[in-house]
Amino acid sequence: MTIAEKYKLAKWAMQHALDNGAQEVSVSIFDSTSSSVEVRDEKIDKLEQANQAGLSIRLMVDKKYSAHSTNRLGNKRELQKFIEEAIKGTRYLSEDEFRTLPDPDLYYKGGGVDLKTFDNNFTDIDPQQKIDAAFAVEKEVVGSDDRIISVTASYYDGINNTVMVTSNSFEGDTSNTYYGINASVSVSDGDARPQSFWGESAIFYNELKTEGIGEKALKRALRMIGQEKIKSGRMPMIIENRLASQSLGPIISALNGSAIQQKNSFLIDKLGERVGSDKLTIIDDPFIISGRGSRLFDGEGLALKKRPVFEKGILRTYYIDTYYGKKLGMDPTTGGTTNLVFEPGERNLEEMTASLKRGILITGFNGGNTNGTTGDFSYGIEGFLVEDGKIIQPVSEMNISGNMKELWMNLAEVGNDVYENSSWRTPSLMFNDVDFSGL
Repeated sequence: MTIAEKYKLAKWAMQHALDNGAQEVSVSIFDSTSSSVEVRDEKIDKLEQANQAGLSIRLMVDKKYSAHSTNRLGNKRELQKFIEEAIKGTRYLSEDEFRTLPDPDLYYKGGGVDLKTFDNNFTDIDPQQKIDAAFAVEKEVVGSDDRIISVTASYYDGINNTVMVTSNSFEGDTSNTYYGINASVSVSDGDARPQSFWGESAIFYNELKTEGIGEKALKRALRMIGQEKIKSGRMPMIIENRLASQSLGPIISALNGSAIQQKNSFLIDKLGERVGSDKLTIIDDPFIISGRGSRLFDGEGLALKKRPVFEKGILRTYYIDTYYGKKLGMDPTTGGTTNLVFEPGERNLEEMTASLKRGILITGFNGGNTNGTTGDFSYGIEGFLVEDGKIIQPVSEMNISGNMKELWMNLAEVGNDVYENSSWRTPSLMFNDVDFSGL
């Protein structure tokens, strides 16, 4: 289905809903294609391809709200019945005065720069290339070390297209592609089986890094041989860049309108206040060219803006959609993050590690949770004990615990080694005075 055909169908569905009693309507037509191949023991272990298409409709009927979706797009009579029954069902729900479409003045109005999130050559890639890429990653390490137990390599890609229209004049469409390749290696260490992972991703196939991935995964796994608990204590912690989102996630979740309205956020009423150290500066930038989270409008159609989230530790914004904005009496911003960009420091992970008198470098998290209301957290970790700037001992079966507010107040340094394989562009982070539980 072409973009023009999707718009035509979406507008028809919207009008049919209005003609049958809905007062406000939002319709999205979407389709996606994805594929993946996984190899193990020099054989294809899994080969998958999926194609999906559907229509989703949000209805406001007599101050009542519901959302529905279907993948049966080929028969208009069936779609008519689907929409009519959805409207009838909505009338049985309770009223919700806060459910409305956004103010049209806040919508994306078209135009803007090309964010380059779509690879026009996506359909030209031969499936054999994908299989060969996965095998090449596995081949890098198979048989290279007697301690290897297993090697798994995988390739994946996908394309997503969406068209959205609303009854109060929004029209917009998005398209994006993605590619990725991973390796996971486990090695023998007596009764233990240390395992590690490495992966790369890209928006364009010709920018996907495919070499050295298996070798990095093996090197990381071998470094973990000899893991032990060490004595409990309070000491500095460095989190490598690809894992830093684990510590960032709870503080971003605490900014969501739903968490604030439901009193499930430890950052309620903190706008304009200091909630982290002066090293904490993060910008939400939706306009990074080929950024993983780049887009011109959000899921409601709201035009996105570049905005500070934290400035030198001071909280500057919440993530508020239209619904929770009305409930909270606040202006909507957007319901979710785009590209989160840290203000970088001056040193990379190796240089930060070399500066430690005694601390732990975290290279993996093993379960745990954060209490959204209080900010209290506990996580299992693995990594390395560092003394006098040198890695001394791999560690595991240890926990870190504390409170997110205190943790971010103790942010001591932000690295310059930005992880670009995610929309959260995190560098390595150093925190002071973290509680580690071990022996």
